[in-house]
Amino acid sequence: MSEEKVSRPLDRMLLFLILSLAGLGLVMMLSASTFWAEYWHLGDGFHFFRSQAVNMLIGLAAMLLLSRIPYQFWLKWVYPILLGAMLLLALVHVPGIGLAKGEARRWILIAGFSFQPSEAAKLAIVIYMAYSLSRKGEKTGSFIYGFLPHLIVLGLLAGLILTGRDLGTAACVVVIAFIMMFVAGTRIWHMLLLGLAAAPLLYWQIVSVDYRMNRIAAFLNPWLDPEKTGYQIIHSFYAFASGGIWGQGPGAGLQKLLFLPEPHTDFIFSVVAEELGLVGVIVIGLVFLTLIGRGLSISRSAPDFFGVYLALGCTLIVGLPAFFNMCVVTGLIPNKGLPLPFFSYGGSNLLICFMAMGLLLNVAAQSPDAKKAPAPKRRLALRAPRLARVGA
Repeated sequence: MSEEKVSRPLDRMLLFLILSLAGLGLVMMLSASTFWAEYWHLGDGFHFFRSQAVNMLIGLAAMLLLSRIPYQFWLKWVYPILLGAMLLLALVHVPGIGLAKGEARRWILIAGFSFQPSEAAKLAIVIYMAYSLSRKGEKTGSFIYGFLPHLIVLGLLAGLILTGRDLGTAACVVVIAFIMMFVAGTRIWHMLLLGLAAAPLLYWQIVSVDYRMNRIAAFLNPWLDPEKTGYQIIHSFYAFASGGIWGQGPGAGLQKLLFLPEPHTDFIFSVVAEELGLVGVIVIGLVFLTLIGRGLSISRSAPDFFGVYLALGCTLIVGLPAFFNMCVVTGLIPNKGLPLPFFSYGGSNLLICFMAMGLLLNVAAQSPDAKKAPAPKRRLALRAPRLARVGA
């Protein structure tokens, strides 16, 4: 790795988008969480804000560090990272380490700090898939060499996540991996056959857990049980409706005042809609969309295939949950329990998002200057011509 590549400046546009989302997310988290913090923490309205601010500083430091480490460095750490993520997922079931909240066991508690290993699994699968897909090349179209090994690893990782009753994150991990495989050249019918084979398992995962069935019922018709199963999504609708075009103003929303359950986490976008209105919703949606477009452009111009797939996966770590979360709060899909990146309260998700953006910034720093050395045509362009035109 040449010194020139390591010392190149960070991608200004991408950095601006990340900091814009992080800054606005912190402000909205303060607005959404103050009343809940006062209620649950004996008048300390800044409880959640302080914690999120500290987590954001740690995340920013991790992002800047990863942006300066050549992403090729992680090639020799692929399997330790993957095995480490699986070990962490297994530790949630160890007494004294694993932390249960309700029926779910998704956290580990070490030295007073809690962490959600399923978030780390997103980054682990992206690094592994980028490494494996870049090595297999044309063999990605083969079932034995290009699909089955990935299926085994993905099944182990998703299975461990499901043992903690986290269907939403497991689905997110699978979708990220499938998109990366599709772009790399995996045959569509291989993935369709797997989808058909997995359908009974997905059905069982839903019907065997009461709260998942309740979420499906609330999605189909929340008004059938407005006081219980449909309560959260109905109050999300109220927030969007009362926000109107311009919103009630920052801090002036009413649904966060113990009407909308835990508005500072998965449904923080509803608070955004009520306080910033349709204009704010569109602006934030466009910032996320621009970040995704910039990430795809960086992926297209990466200097090697590992960089191509790594940039794509890191973009999906932020873009996919953002899309799902916005669909959930507007009632377009059932509630999956996925946070809104950079907005929702939670240190694990925030840290992983910043780390993914740090890797993306490093890929961008090593991309050839389009005016001096245009990136060569890749199989990515042949497999996904729409993706190849992004940033052209």
